[in-house]
Parts: sequence; structure tokens; C-alpha cells
Amino acid sequence: MVKIENITKTYGTGSSAFTALRGISIDVEEGEFLALTGESGSGKSTLLSVAGGMNTPCSGIVKINGRDIYALNQEERSVFRNMELGFVFQSFFLVPYLNIEENVMVPLAPLEISGKVKREMTKNALEMVGIYSKRGNLPGEVSGGEMERAAIARALVNSPSLLLADEPTGNLDSKTGRVIMELFSEFNRKGMTIIMVTHSSDCASAAGRVLKMADGLIH
Repeated sequence: MVKIENITKTYGTGSSAFTALRGISIDVEEGEFLALTGESGSGKSTLLSVAGGMNTPCSGIVKINGRDIYALNQEERSVFRNMELGFVFQSFFLVPYLNIEENVMVPLAPLEISGKVKREMTKNALEMVGIYSKRGNLPGEVSGGEMERAAIARALVNSPSLLLADEPTGNLDSKTGRVIMELFSEFNRKGMTIIMVTHSSDCASAAGRVLKMADGLIH
């Protein structure tokens, strides 16, 4: 499903240049749950953002479902991300003045489907993560775990073929983090492909394969 070939990424130029990725190659099979681990600065979050079409590499190729995503122009890549990928981030990125239902519905905004269908898709996503009853609440009115569930629902609302998660339990207590990882494992058992960045060995143990990164390389 995902083919990453000889990816390099350098930030800055000259004496201030920092090479975050040094020729990374990874294949991820359909239905796989892959965890990327490593210390801060190892390159794991950079690799995830490159894999998700959000951070153009200096060299190399990223193919998702056979499509070279960096051969697409910016508009085409944006549409591809919106239709094919789901993103979950440590900081939630929920819009504070939209309720939970409206936040989850955001990725559906550009789709040419009726409001009724969008609401049904949103309902399904919220039920999947167990917070449909919180749909009318603002993000500031729910717990951190519920905000993370809302962020996951938003990532799942368009039924993506690939879920990318960057430290999804980083802002949660250990008990809530375990609940979130149980959700990820359930999604994976149902066939979803997941690539997750984590510094937690407990979270990494939920994955089927774990790759450790250091200094922009896979070890």
C-alpha cells in the first residue's frame, strides 16, 4: 500500500543545514499496523509527514496505492490527502468554536454530497469512537480523551485507506492512552492500515511491526 523509496530531507542550507532523513526506504503492506519509534529528533515525525504528502522530500519517491504523491501538483495532492488519508495528531487541532460534530465534519466540507449524507457519515465516525453523545459539546467542554476520540473520528470520517498518527496518546494519561490504543488495534483488526509515530513502548507494542529510528535512519 505504501512504498517509500530512498527519502531524504534536509532543512536549511550551508552550515545551519540539518538532515532529518538519510535515504529511508520502507514498504507497508495493506492492513499492516506499523509503529515508528525513536528519540526526539530521530526523524520519525518528519518521515510521517513526508509519507502523508505534507512535507516534500529533497529526494526519493512516496507511492500510496500505486500513486506517486509528489508527482501530483499541490491541489491534486490536497484532494488525494482528503480522500485517501486520515491524520491524527498529538495536539488534537480541534476548532474551539465548533462543536464536536462540526469538527468531525470538517474534512467532508469540499465533498459534493448532501448535508444529510455528511451528517450520517459523521454520526458513524462518532459512534465508532464512542462519543456520539458528546456531538453537541464544544472541545473545551469535554475531556482530553474525548478530544482525542473526536480527532480520531475526524480522521476516520472519510473512510481513509491509510491512517497516520503522530503521538496520538502524547497528551493523555496512561489509562486513557491504553483505551485509544485499543481503538487503533480494533480498527487494524478490521483491515485499516496504520502508521503511527510514538515514543511509548506500550503504544508500540500494539503494532504488528516496530521500526526504531535514530539520526534520520532506520535501525
